[in-house]
Amino acid sequence: MLRALEEGIDEICWLICKKVYLERSHPVFEDHSVYQLFRIYCLLAETEPDATDAYLVSMHGDEVARIASHLVMSLGLQWDATDFSALSAAIGMFRFPTFLAVLESKYSGGNTLDTVALTEAIDDLYQIYVENVVKKGYLMKKGFLLPTLRYFWFVLRPGELAYYKDSQQKEPSGLILLNANCWADALTNSGKPDRRFVLSTPEHRCIELVAEDHKGRLQWLAALQTAIQHSGEKIGYQRNLANQRRSLRQATKQEKEETKLELQHERQARVAAEIQARKLEALSKQECAKVQQLEDVKQKLELLLQEEKQALRDEEIVRSLQARVLREEWEKREQLEKLQEEQQKLLEMEKMKRLEFERMQRENERQLHDAGLRLQQLEAERQHLDTELRAACEKVKRAEEAQFLLEAQIVARPLRGGERIRRTQSFVPTTKERPLLEKLESSRPVTLQKNL
Repeated sequence: MLRALEEGIDEICWLICKKVYLERSHPVFEDHSVYQLFRIYCLLAETEPDATDAYLVSMHGDEVARIASHLVMSLGLQWDATDFSALSAAIGMFRFPTFLAVLESKYSGGNTLDTVALTEAIDDLYQIYVENVVKKGYLMKKGFLLPTLRYFWFVLRPGELAYYKDSQQKEPSGLILLNANCWADALTNSGKPDRRFVLSTPEHRCIELVAEDHKGRLQWLAALQTAIQHSGEKIGYQRNLANQRRSLRQATKQEKEETKLELQHERQARVAAEIQARKLEALSKQECAKVQQLEDVKQKLELLLQEEKQALRDEEIVRSLQARVLREEWEKREQLEKLQEEQQKLLEMEKMKRLEFERMQRENERQLHDAGLRLQQLEAERQHLDTELRAACEKVKRAEEAQFLLEAQIVARPLRGGERIRRTQSFVPTTKERPLLEKLESSRPVTLQKNL
């Protein structure tokens, strides 16, 4: 998916820029070859920001040297590294028009080579860098059904080994998928090295292959190990190598800059030391007494340096102590938060208890109010009973007075008939009824007191 997206972006960029790149005064490469070089350039180029907040796309001289040397050796010419180093130092970073012009003018063989050779050489570059071809060539493969050896054109990429009937790659004969569970190993014949080697895969089991010579077998074994090793990567094999080379160049550049800065600092320190030495020498010639003073100053400086080192060590100790104190403070804070939560829970419980107490207090007040009302009611009843009691007592008193009066009348004059005496006595309490009346009068106050 990433490869298809990258290819689509390169196609769009080529559609935008191809008119500028194809209209040249003395073209050497065909248009399709220029497109292939453009794809290779997009793969290996780097982006750098400029002053206008845009990005400049350029290729490093090492990558150009790699492409140019491969092209020159594919054409059967001699590669001159010294000449290219001088050219790269003069140009610096290569833009695509410069890259294309350098290849056409200096590394295309001039007019001595035909277009077919140039096209094949550039197509070989395109397969290596864009299509991630690790190795290709003829090998003999033993069949699965018939154990005979047949020649096939093999193309090795990370994760797959395809083979065709010929080098034109128009008729595919098979595809072998490679992953981390595959391995390649050489075969030996009676302890002697042989041209045969075996590729073991989970799908095809053991595949026996035969190279043209012992050197070719070693190359194919190394290439298969590389393809198996990079089979699970999401980015392309050549892009991964380009990123590694770019990282190495950046690290080397940074190391050189750091070395340059160190040398500059050392040079400045040496110059300053030389000036100081000359001053000290002049002062030593003028005043010998100041030599001892300078020695003292030197000792003081060394002492200060030791103190500074000790201060740094003390500072590290203080930092560690502060870190420990900070951890302890965090622990205390957590404990305080837990305590606060517990206190909050206790406050909630106290609040619930207070609400319950208030409810009980209101209930008691209500009961007290009801008791007061009941007391008032009983007091009213007591007063009513007292009134009735007084009325009864008054009635009894009048009855006793009437009895005394009747008894006095009876004593004063005898009665004429017994029937009259009985009728009068019916209104006077008898001796049996009088204790009952007194008991009733004495029980009424006690009943009122109990009700109160």
